[in-house]
Amino acid sequence: MTDMSDSDEPDYYAYSATLRIHGPRLPLDAISKYLGIEATHQHRRGEKRRAGLRPYNDDAWHLTAPVAEERELTHHLRELWRVIKPHVDYLNALNAKVDVFCGYRSNNGAAGFAVEPDALEIFTALRVPFGVSIIIDSWLGQRLDEPTLQ
Repeated sequence: MTDMSDSDEPDYYAYSATLRIHGPRLPLDAISKYLGIEATHQHRRGEKRRAGLRPYNDDAWHLTAPVAEERELTHHLRELWRVIKPHVDYLNALNAKVDVFCGYRSNNGAAGFAVEPDALEIFTALRVPFGVSIIIDSWLGQRLDEPTLQ
């Protein structure tokens, strides 16, 4: 999907899917042990994100699908689902907020994406909505001077 539209920069498309578990006093080590996989990110309430930023408000355990960001969102969701499917009852029973964070980033503001139906099973099983954080880098800023209506 590489295109050289109005600039010299080729279009790019990046996707991600992350299982997120947030709550007070999470058993971080027990979650890793039960799921049989280490978190790709975890933190405790009060820890600093980075110098100068406010500390975290809660404990968190995150698992980002180990899929190349260039692969479509369907692949990320399928891989995440493959890992957690046997553990859905455990995840739903945790005294925590469990969700799936999906990301899509591109420099092409006229592009879109689709997700295959089987890849959405994870949302139904966890009883969480499907949502995507969408970031369009530079495309809009370059076109703000162009009229939207002709």
